[in-house]
Amino acid sequence: MSSPDIAVEPQSIPPEIDRWNWGAFLLSWIWGIGNGTPIALLTFVPLVGLVMVFVLGAKGSRWAWRNKRWDSVEHFKRVQRQWAIAGLIVWIGGAAVFVAAFTGAFAVLKHSEAYQMGFAQLQSSPAATAALGTPITGGNPTGALSTDNTSGKASLTFPVSGPKASGTAFVEAIKKDGVWTITRLAFKLNGSDNVIDIIGGAHSSST
Repeated sequence: MSSPDIAVEPQSIPPEIDRWNWGAFLLSWIWGIGNGTPIALLTFVPLVGLVMVFVLGAKGSRWAWRNKRWDSVEHFKRVQRQWAIAGLIVWIGGAAVFVAAFTGAFAVLKHSEAYQMGFAQLQSSPAATAALGTPITGGNPTGALSTDNTSGKASLTFPVSGPKASGTAFVEAIKKDGVWTITRLAFKLNGSDNVIDIIGGAHSSST
Protein backbone atom coordinates (compact mmCIF):
# COMPACT_ATOMS: atom_id res chain seq x y z
CA MET A 1 0.00 0.00 0.00
CA SER A 2 1.56 3.25 -1.17
CA SER A 3 1.59 6.31 1.06
CA PRO A 4 -0.48 9.26 -0.10
CA ASP A 5 1.32 12.18 -1.69
CA ILE A 6 1.77 15.18 0.57
CA ALA A 7 1.41 18.55 -1.10
CA VAL A 8 4.17 20.93 -0.14
CA GLU A 9 3.73 24.68 -0.68
CA PRO A 10 6.39 25.98 -3.08
CA GLN A 11 8.94 28.11 -1.28
CA SER A 12 7.17 27.46 2.01
CA ILE A 13 7.89 29.95 4.77
CA PRO A 14 9.88 28.61 7.72
CA PRO A 15 7.94 29.52 10.85
CA GLU A 16 11.03 30.97 12.57
CA ILE A 17 11.28 33.78 9.99
CA ASP A 18 7.57 34.48 9.62
CA ARG A 19 7.61 37.52 11.89
CA TRP A 20 7.72 41.32 11.84
CA ASN A 21 10.53 42.65 9.65
CA TRP A 22 12.01 45.85 11.12
CA GLY A 23 14.32 46.44 8.17
CA ALA A 24 11.38 46.43 5.76
CA PHE A 25 9.37 48.71 8.04
CA LEU A 26 12.15 51.24 8.64
CA LEU A 27 13.73 51.34 5.17
CA SER A 28 10.69 50.48 2.99
CA TRP A 29 11.62 50.88 -0.70
CA ILE A 30 15.37 50.76 -0.02
CA TRP A 31 14.90 47.42 1.70
CA GLY A 32 12.61 46.31 -1.15
CA ILE A 33 15.26 46.93 -3.80
CA GLY A 34 17.90 45.13 -1.75
CA ASN A 35 15.63 42.16 -1.10
CA GLY A 36 14.14 41.67 -4.55
CA THR A 37 10.72 42.94 -3.46
CA PRO A 38 9.67 45.66 -5.94
CA ILE A 39 6.20 45.91 -4.41
CA ALA A 40 7.90 48.06 -1.76
CA LEU A 41 8.00 50.86 -4.35
CA LEU A 42 4.30 51.38 -3.61
CA THR A 43 5.51 53.45 -0.66
CA PHE A 44 5.93 56.27 -3.20
CA VAL A 45 2.19 56.28 -3.92
CA PRO A 46 0.40 58.99 -1.90
CA LEU A 47 -1.75 57.60 0.94
CA VAL A 48 -0.99 54.03 -0.13
CA GLY A 49 2.58 54.54 1.04
CA LEU A 50 1.43 55.26 4.60
CA VAL A 51 -0.19 51.85 4.77
CA MET A 52 2.47 50.07 2.75
CA VAL A 53 5.23 50.55 5.33
CA PHE A 54 3.15 48.56 7.83
CA VAL A 55 2.37 45.91 5.21
CA LEU A 56 6.09 45.60 4.54
CA GLY A 57 6.75 45.16 8.23
CA ALA A 58 4.15 42.42 8.48
CA LYS A 59 4.77 40.57 5.20
CA GLY A 60 8.29 41.63 4.26
CA SER A 61 9.94 38.46 5.54
CA ARG A 62 7.60 36.25 3.51
CA TRP A 63 8.20 38.23 0.32
CA ALA A 64 11.97 38.44 0.78
CA TRP A 65 12.24 34.70 1.46
CA ARG A 66 10.36 33.89 -1.73
CA ASN A 67 11.89 36.55 -3.96
CA LYS A 68 15.58 35.95 -3.27
CA ARG A 69 17.85 32.97 -3.00
CA TRP A 70 19.10 32.29 0.53
CA ASP A 71 21.73 29.84 1.68
CA SER A 72 19.78 28.94 4.81
CA VAL A 73 17.33 30.24 7.37
CA GLU A 74 20.26 31.49 9.43
CA HIS A 75 21.62 33.36 6.44
CA PHE A 76 18.23 35.01 5.92
CA LYS A 77 17.92 35.96 9.59
CA ARG A 78 21.44 37.36 9.67
CA VAL A 79 20.85 39.56 6.61
CA GLN A 80 17.49 40.81 7.87
CA ARG A 81 19.06 41.64 11.22
CA GLN A 82 21.61 43.77 9.38
CA TRP A 83 18.82 45.57 7.54
CA ALA A 84 17.07 46.26 10.85
CA ILE A 85 20.26 47.70 12.35
CA ALA A 86 20.81 49.84 9.25
CA GLY A 87 17.24 51.12 9.46
CA LEU A 88 17.66 52.00 13.11
CA ILE A 89 20.88 53.88 12.37
CA VAL A 90 19.24 55.83 9.53
CA TRP A 91 16.25 56.85 11.67
CA ILE A 92 18.36 57.81 14.69
CA GLY A 93 20.70 59.77 12.42
CA GLY A 94 17.78 61.52 10.75
CA ALA A 95 16.27 62.43 14.11
CA ALA A 96 19.62 63.80 15.28
CA VAL A 97 19.94 65.96 12.16
CA PHE A 98 16.39 67.26 12.63
CA VAL A 99 17.00 68.13 16.28
CA ALA A 100 20.29 69.83 15.40
CA ALA A 101 18.65 71.89 12.65
CA PHE A 102 15.73 72.79 14.92
CA THR A 103 18.05 73.80 17.76
CA GLY A 104 20.28 75.70 15.35
CA ALA A 105 17.32 77.69 14.03
CA PHE A 106 16.41 78.72 17.59
CA ALA A 107 20.02 79.70 18.27
CA VAL A 108 20.21 81.87 15.15
CA LEU A 109 17.04 83.73 16.10
CA LYS A 110 18.04 84.12 19.75
CA HIS A 111 21.46 85.51 18.86
CA SER A 112 20.08 87.87 16.23
CA GLU A 113 20.47 91.60 16.81
CA ALA A 114 16.73 92.08 16.37
CA TYR A 115 16.00 89.71 19.28
CA GLN A 116 18.76 91.09 21.48
CA MET A 117 17.62 94.69 20.94
CA GLY A 118 13.96 93.87 21.48
CA PHE A 119 14.58 91.87 24.62
CA ALA A 120 16.90 94.51 26.10
CA GLN A 121 14.30 97.22 25.55
CA LEU A 122 11.59 95.00 27.03
CA GLN A 123 13.71 94.49 30.16
CA SER A 124 14.08 98.24 30.60
CA SER A 125 10.45 99.08 29.85
CA PRO A 126 8.52 100.43 32.89
CA ALA A 127 5.32 98.87 31.53
CA ALA A 128 6.93 95.45 31.20
CA THR A 129 8.68 95.49 34.57
CA ALA A 130 5.49 96.65 36.28
CA ALA A 131 3.50 93.80 34.76
CA LEU A 132 6.11 91.02 34.87
CA GLY A 133 8.41 92.07 37.70
CA THR A 134 12.18 91.90 37.57
CA PRO A 135 14.30 90.25 36.45
CA ILE A 136 12.58 89.45 33.13
CA THR A 137 13.76 86.32 31.34
CA GLY A 138 13.13 85.41 27.71
CA GLY A 139 12.68 82.05 26.02
CA ASN A 140 13.48 80.76 22.55
CA PRO A 141 12.03 82.93 19.78
CA THR A 142 10.09 81.75 16.77
CA GLY A 143 9.22 83.64 13.62
CA ALA A 144 11.01 84.94 10.55
CA LEU A 145 14.41 86.54 10.07
CA SER A 146 15.94 87.49 6.76
CA THR A 147 19.10 89.45 6.05
CA ASP A 148 20.86 90.48 2.85
CA ASN A 149 24.14 92.29 3.49
CA THR A 150 23.05 95.71 4.78
CA SER A 151 19.29 95.11 4.79
CA GLY A 152 16.98 92.75 6.62
CA LYS A 153 13.67 92.13 8.30
CA ALA A 154 12.58 90.30 11.44
CA SER A 155 9.26 89.31 12.98
CA LEU A 156 9.76 87.38 16.21
CA THR A 157 7.65 86.00 19.05
CA PHE A 158 9.08 84.66 22.30
CA PRO A 159 7.93 83.79 25.82
CA VAL A 160 8.83 86.14 28.66
CA SER A 161 8.46 85.73 32.40
CA GLY A 162 9.16 87.50 35.66
CA PRO A 163 8.37 87.09 39.38
CA LYS A 164 4.88 88.50 38.92
CA ALA A 165 3.64 87.01 35.67
CA SER A 166 4.56 85.54 32.32
CA GLY A 167 3.49 86.24 28.78
CA THR A 168 4.52 86.57 25.14
CA ALA A 169 6.60 89.30 23.53
CA PHE A 170 6.39 90.47 19.92
CA VAL A 171 9.26 92.14 18.08
CA GLU A 172 9.30 93.53 14.57
CA ALA A 173 12.42 95.12 13.15
CA ILE A 174 14.03 96.21 9.91
CA LYS A 175 17.67 96.55 8.91
CA LYS A 176 18.66 99.44 6.68
CA ASP A 177 22.18 100.48 5.76
CA GLY A 178 23.49 97.91 8.24
CA VAL A 179 21.50 99.28 11.20
CA TRP A 180 18.65 97.42 12.87
CA THR A 181 15.61 99.44 13.98
CA ILE A 182 12.79 98.14 16.18
CA THR A 183 9.51 99.09 14.54
CA ARG A 184 7.27 97.34 17.03
CA LEU A 185 7.76 95.93 20.51
CA ALA A 186 4.82 94.64 22.52
CA PHE A 187 3.86 91.95 25.01
CA LYS A 188 0.76 90.13 26.19
CA LEU A 189 0.27 88.55 29.60
CA ASN A 190 -0.85 84.94 29.75
CA GLY A 191 -4.58 84.73 30.29
CA SER A 192 -5.17 88.16 28.83
CA ASP A 193 -6.08 89.30 25.32
CA ASN A 194 -4.75 92.79 25.96
CA VAL A 195 -1.55 93.54 24.00
CA ILE A 196 0.61 96.24 25.57
CA ASP A 197 2.63 98.22 23.02
CA ILE A 198 6.03 99.42 24.17
CA ILE A 199 7.13 100.66 20.76
CA GLY A 200 4.57 101.21 18.06
CA GLY A 201 4.96 103.90 15.47
CA ALA A 202 8.07 105.28 17.14
CA HIS A 203 11.48 103.87 16.17
CA SER A 204 14.38 102.79 18.36
CA SER A 205 17.70 102.34 16.58
CA SER A 206 20.76 100.36 17.54
CA THR A 207 23.90 102.24 18.27
